[in-house]
Amino acid sequence: MNFEKLNIDYRLYEKIKEFRFKDLTQIQEKCIPDILNGKDVVGQAETGSGKTLAFCLPILDKIQNDRGLQVLVLTPTRELCIQLTDVFQDFGKSLGIKTTSIYGGVSIGPQIRNIPTSHIVVGTPGRLLDHINRKTINFKNIRFLVLDEIDKMLEMGFIEDVERIIFNLPRVRQTLMFSATISDDIYKIAKKHLKNPLIFRTKPLVDTDKLNQKYFDIYNQNDKFSLLLHLLKNSTPGLAIVFCATRKETDIVAKNLRRQGINASEIHGGMNQNKRSKSLDDLKRQKINVLVATDVAARGLDIKEVSHVYNYDVPKTPKEYIHRIGRTARAGKNGDAVTLLTSRDHDNFRRVQSDEKIIIKQANFPEFNKVPFFRGYKSREKQYMRTH
Repeated sequence: MNFEKLNIDYRLYEKIKEFRFKDLTQIQEKCIPDILNGKDVVGQAETGSGKTLAFCLPILDKIQNDRGLQVLVLTPTRELCIQLTDVFQDFGKSLGIKTTSIYGGVSIGPQIRNIPTSHIVVGTPGRLLDHINRKTINFKNIRFLVLDEIDKMLEMGFIEDVERIIFNLPRVRQTLMFSATISDDIYKIAKKHLKNPLIFRTKPLVDTDKLNQKYFDIYNQNDKFSLLLHLLKNSTPGLAIVFCATRKETDIVAKNLRRQGINASEIHGGMNQNKRSKSLDDLKRQKINVLVATDVAARGLDIKEVSHVYNYDVPKTPKEYIHRIGRTARAGKNGDAVTLLTSRDHDNFRRVQSDEKIIIKQANFPEFNKVPFFRGYKSREKQYMRTH
């Protein structure tokens, strides 16, 4: 279906042409007409599927710029909050629609000043509750509620916060819910808060025929970083995301990669928002080649041109593994998902492989140079003594 067939404001269509979008994606074709018709919708779609425009375009087409705050969008992470805000701002500018981001880790003052003149608020649950408690946000004119990445909000334990926020909203509204997966818990939420919702599912974006999944069984833990370095330097032509289990490990791996000449940056929940945003922006602009991340980057973020995903630490569940590897092999392109397996990862790896749909083949070890891996950052002498 072509965008020209949508009955939307011509100014939105001009912006669509500016971005050179032609045909609707699966989720857009399924959702936009019914959202325009006022239906509550549940959409199952992966990151990168075009789901943001699936709710952004019909919402912008229907709200009025003289009625104050009319749209609330809830997201699980700061990064996704910023990403969605950018889309609403890009497409809403020509309509005179103002969008404000509401998230923690930054000063609340500018948010308090911007809310009264905004038509759309995109926010994370914790900071939104803060505004509710301070009475710095008024929901009386809310017409649309969007719950984006609702499965991630469930995983992160935000559902009680989401319920409290919904309690403060008008009952007469249109509610849209989007998720990478649809579980029984999500059906329960939809039944509770949506009115006769239409449920749409899309086919996976990741082409398993073009995704090369492999693992290296590393006997010596000390070789893990050396192998990663070798693969990044010799077998990774595009952008790469390296996933680590903890914030500390993320920092250490990124710093060691930079020490070895890799243009890498890190992102995790312990960093301030400016640093997190800079890391993502540098990767998108290809100022860096490697992003070392905790799972905060596995969901919701549309990072294009990622050729390789490296599991430096093995995820705990098949679901987490699938979300990670979904960063690559998109839109008909080839991609590699590489897991570096050591003795401490075996339990997690068995859980991942318990999903029969996940097929990961063992790879042969290449020859590679051994390099030091520093866990401390004090003196150079102490660093060397603490290598492993």
